[in-house]
Amino acid sequence: MPASTFATTPSAAAALAGCAGTAPQSAGTRRPGAALARIAIGSCTDQTQPQPIWATVLADRPDLVIYAGDNVYASARPFSIEQLRAAYERQSRVPEFARLREAVPSMAIWDDHDYGVNDGGAEFEHKEASKEAFLAFWRAPAGDARRARPGIYEARIFGPEGRRVQVIALDTRWFRSSLKPGKQREATGRGGYEPDPDPAKTMLGDAQWHWLEEQLREPAELRLVVSGIQVLAEGHSFERWGNLPLERERLYRLVARTRARGVVFLSGDRHIGAIYREAAGTPYPLYELTSSGITHPWAQAAEPGPNRIGDLVRELHYGMVEIDWERATLALRLKDLSGGVRHQHIIAFGELGART
Repeated sequence: MPASTFATTPSAAAALAGCAGTAPQSAGTRRPGAALARIAIGSCTDQTQPQPIWATVLADRPDLVIYAGDNVYASARPFSIEQLRAAYERQSRVPEFARLREAVPSMAIWDDHDYGVNDGGAEFEHKEASKEAFLAFWRAPAGDARRARPGIYEARIFGPEGRRVQVIALDTRWFRSSLKPGKQREATGRGGYEPDPDPAKTMLGDAQWHWLEEQLREPAELRLVVSGIQVLAEGHSFERWGNLPLERERLYRLVARTRARGVVFLSGDRHIGAIYREAAGTPYPLYELTSSGITHPWAQAAEPGPNRIGDLVRELHYGMVEIDWERATLALRLKDLSGGVRHQHIIAFGELGART
């Protein structure tokens, strides 16, 4: 494991003010307002397990860290808000995580296990209490917009004109309709959902859909859209946007209608790392980086992955989005405990625009 020699993150407090978990201690090597070049992402962190990979992330010098859900595990039934608060408290004392959070600005979303119920959605009766605990742990200020509306979705734009990165963090729990269980779930109680074409069902809810359209109309060169569950992935029956296919089609149409260039999806949840590409029914080729293996990746994972690029990463890992503004390229990388690249895909900015 590389030594944690990078003391503080380089992004400016002014450019990143209000980000969840932002607490820079001293000036870094990048000037205030500089464009983002390295964005780390990770998910599925069991607060009871060792977390050495956070030290690797810190040594990798990210400008921003995205915590993509299941940031703690507190979904045992019956739900207890005390259990969730205790999980956050224990996580706050993990040395590697604490150093990373203090040094590097961050944004966070939740998934089911820090929401409070496995595979849960709009029906979860304790979501208000879970939200309060989430905002407290991620140090949301008193005036944070999330405190005044349902859910925990938010968006921020970093960098100057010409090098703007918009991070759109979606809430795929608070408003989401129930999923349709298939025969596998009926038999085993795990996974086993099947696509449900019911037009009355929603992934984001009306208010969040309206907000998302407004965000996609904001000027930006690149847009990282963060979803707790996978967006593009096919070939498995666990939670994913494909369980509500009309909602995923709506998402594709929205990207097309708003003419939002530069959309790339980031996700977690699956306890594997993977990269996906989808060009059918989309305004331009869409890519997704799934990074889900901070403490307990799924070593035996398997999926057909018809739109996956390359193999699954089944070991401890984190994701890194690396932007080369001079060459106009974006690298999606999955990196292991030593910081080595296990899988990557490089995208030219020119791919991420509407077809003519």
